[in-house]
Amino acid sequence: MFERITGAGRARRGVFSTAHGTIQTPVFMNVGTQAAIKGALSADDLREIGCQVELSNTYHLHIRPGEQVVHGLGGLHRFMCWDGPILTDSGGFQVFSLAKLRKITEDGVHFNAHTDGRRIFMGPEESMQIQWALGSDIAMAFDECVENPAPHDYVEKSCERTARWLERCRAELLRLQTREDTVNPGQMLWGINQGGAHFDLRVEHMKRIAQLDLPGYAIGGLAVGEPTQVMYDIIEAVEEYMPQDRPRYLMGVGTPANIIEAVWRGVDFFDCVMPARNARHGHLFTSKGVINLNNAKYISDSAPIDENCGCPVCRKYSRAYVRHLLRSGEMLGMRFGVMHNLYFYNQLMADIRKALDEGTFEAFRREKCEVLSRRI
Repeated sequence: MFERITGAGRARRGVFSTAHGTIQTPVFMNVGTQAAIKGALSADDLREIGCQVELSNTYHLHIRPGEQVVHGLGGLHRFMCWDGPILTDSGGFQVFSLAKLRKITEDGVHFNAHTDGRRIFMGPEESMQIQWALGSDIAMAFDECVENPAPHDYVEKSCERTARWLERCRAELLRLQTREDTVNPGQMLWGINQGGAHFDLRVEHMKRIAQLDLPGYAIGGLAVGEPTQVMYDIIEAVEEYMPQDRPRYLMGVGTPANIIEAVWRGVDFFDCVMPARNARHGHLFTSKGVINLNNAKYISDSAPIDENCGCPVCRKYSRAYVRHLLRSGEMLGMRFGVMHNLYFYNQLMADIRKALDEGTFEAFRREKCEVLSRRI
């Protein structure tokens, strides 16, 4: 399912096949938490800005409208009119980040919904049942996301439990796929490496879950406050034990420089809410660095957001106009900003793939990391 075409050191240029299309890697997955990109982008918009994979959230779609509704309407692809690959996360991160009251047991997690406080239970089986009903192409395993830093003893027990949960996820998804009302028979399960900032636990956990021979593996629980170099060092430590013929996914990362550095260390898949979230507040990525359209110097600026960008916004509209929309509270301003930032990220991945294809990725990395991190 994953084919490595070429590479540079640990960096890989590949192709990954799913039931809803082929993914060129490295790839950035555009985050549509509730089956929609925040900022009023439709599935047609995603196609126009170069999105390959849409990512939706198991927890939020369970809360509303409910996975039964989506399943009854033919699955998530039909529900949101997106015919490309979809990845659903397991809900684990949201359970541990949004729930104020929660109780973890071997069976799963009891918690209160962040919307109305109602009591909910989610474990490996429940997460798989929700994701099966949604019909995503890639279903992520249910895991515990520990805080950083966390005591070694606790993280060790958590890793052991997460590994047991992964085995239960696999068994439940295999059972569900035998049902006649399965909306996506090609759905696959990916495992998640955990271990906090403890290198020994990260490595041991990766070794254990690699034995399950899953179609893909993720590194979770990073980019949550630890120093950036620690994140890079953990990726390097874990990558050595990740199957070479399976895709690697760094969850929730990150800035353009983070992505380039992680690709250099062997990562293939990325997702992050940051480009869309920042765009809604006027912080936009450009080929020369990051700009803040709220600044007064853009009030009469007739230039596009980025003169080197081919997105639908930069082809037509000025910084002055987009700034006016944002400052006026017009939804169109948020839409334009999100469209630009996601186009920028999708184009960044295309440029990374091109550099890998042409054997110039090392020079690309040296040049772009510094430039794209600059605040103008």
